[in-house]
Amino acid sequence: MGQPQTVPAIRTRGLTKRYGGGQLAVDGLDLTVPAGSVFGFLGPNGSGKTTTIRMLMGLVAPTSGTAQVLGRPVPRSVRTVLPQVGALIEGPALYGFLSGRDNLVRYDSADPTADPRTRRERVGAALDRVGLAAAAGRKARAYSLGMKQRLGLAAALLQPRRLLVLDEPTNGLDPQGMREIRSLVRELASDGTTVFLSSHLLDEIEQICTHAAVMARGRLLAQGTVADLAEGLRGRLVVTTPDAGAAAGVLKERGATDVDVTGDRLTAEPPPGRDLAEVNAALVAAGVRVRGFVVERASLEDAFVALTGEGFDVAG
Repeated sequence: MGQPQTVPAIRTRGLTKRYGGGQLAVDGLDLTVPAGSVFGFLGPNGSGKTTTIRMLMGLVAPTSGTAQVLGRPVPRSVRTVLPQVGALIEGPALYGFLSGRDNLVRYDSADPTADPRTRRERVGAALDRVGLAAAAGRKARAYSLGMKQRLGLAAALLQPRRLLVLDEPTNGLDPQGMREIRSLVRELASDGTTVFLSSHLLDEIEQICTHAAVMARGRLLAQGTVADLAEGLRGRLVVTTPDAGAAAGVLKERGATDVDVTGDRLTAEPPPGRDLAEVNAALVAAGVRVRGFVVERASLEDAFVALTGEGFDVAG
């Protein structure tokens, strides 16, 4: 089993990357990724996610601070650590003139720890696992972006890994492909593999991750379990009524803020420290016909917006 589960899969302290001209790409990052977690690394483009991943993989040297992967310091012990890590970073590097299967054979041949006697079986199993068995003989140049992404994931799965690092793993996939990759990530996690994935898709993180961290402008804003990140926020109060205008007045009097009316649906930030049953009673007493009264659960998206003060670019 290797290191005990108490050793974090990834741990950074004060990790900083400053590029020429003084630009801070990553600023004093203290990150802890528990072993066995599915950890979502969230942030808009330019927030420092990919630079962090490149430092963890020994591809970029930090300006200051420390990083440990599977209990070993990187970049110093990167050659010891990397055979236990599968990575898909910034899309896979593929040979277009080779078939999908031959690309994997080439990857595996370049791995000094890979057993050539089991290569054929492992390549077949990896292709099967990402749903590419039927297209294994086609040239990689004929693959769609989503198929290339799956082939890159297959390369990361050629050997059992203690840690899987995925940079935007569902990029370019159609909804069915995204479901398949999500299912695969869950399966890997249930086998005990720690999965660290960056994504700009909040619902993806919410569906498959146990833990998450939010980055913006090179700084870590929050980290913790997905449930805890969202739980720090109160949900929105949603009132359904044909008397939405009158209801808005009552709610504002009771201290509700950010009141928004669309047709017969009214949403608001609930008044702090006030019993919601009392608010409902006040609406009824004012003659408001209440058809629905519910507090919607705060989502990870709500938490992200609250932390960063900006919306999330779901397209990029």
